[in-house]
Amino acid sequence: MLGKSFMEPGLKTQNSPHYIAIEGPIGAGKTSFTLRLAESLKYEAVLENAVENPFLARFYQNRRQAALQTQLFFLFERARQIQKLRQGDMFEPFRVADFILEKDRLFAELNLDSDELKLYENIYAHLTIDAPTPDLVIYLQAPVDVLMSRIQQRGTGSEQYIEKDYLARLVDAYTQFFHYYDDAPLLIVNVTEIDLVNNDQDYEVLLEYLVGLSHGRHYYNPSPLMI
Repeated sequence: MLGKSFMEPGLKTQNSPHYIAIEGPIGAGKTSFTLRLAESLKYEAVLENAVENPFLARFYQNRRQAALQTQLFFLFERARQIQKLRQGDMFEPFRVADFILEKDRLFAELNLDSDELKLYENIYAHLTIDAPTPDLVIYLQAPVDVLMSRIQQRGTGSEQYIEKDYLARLVDAYTQFFHYYDDAPLLIVNVTEIDLVNNDQDYEVLLEYLVGLSHGRHYYNPSPLMI
C-alpha cells in the first residue's frame, strides 16, 4: 500500500513513494500535473524541459530533417536528469518527474529511420545511465481528438505544427508500451473527462484514489457522474 501518509504533505514515512513518474503523450498534461502534485506533496519536481530543446520547433515543422538532432538532445538531457537523481540518493529526497527514461527509446523508434536508430542505439550504449525505478508511474491517456484540442487551446507556438496522424501514432506507441510495462506499480488515468490542473475537485478525487493503491496495475477511468 502507498499509505495514508502519501496524502499528507510534510509527513513522509518509509511507506511513502520516494520517486513518482508521470507519463503520457503530448497534450495529456503531464508536466502541469507533475508540478501540481509536487507542490501538494512537498516533493521536488524533476522536469525534462522540452521547451529548452532548440531543435523541437524545427522537428514539428519538418520531422524528417530534425528528428535525429531532436532525439539526441532529449537523450542527453534525460541522461543528465537521471544522473542528478542518482547523485541525490544519499539525501533520500522525495521527487516527482514528468518522464521515465524508457520513453526516450519509444520516441526514437517512432521518429528515426533505420540508420539514425542504429546511431542512436550506439550512442545510448556508450552512455552510463543507471536509471532508478519509480515507486509509482502514473500514465495519463486520452483520445487523439481530445489531445489535439488541448494542444490547440494551450497555444504553444511550435506545437501548433503537430499533425493528427503523428499524434495518433504516438498515442499508439504509448498504448503498446504501457500494455507490457511492469517495471513499477502503474496507474493508468483516463483524463478525457477530467482536468487535473485547473479543476480542484478532479485533482482531489484522484489524490484520494491514490491512498488505496497497492502494488501492481490500476485503472482510473472516471465518468462525468463520478466528478
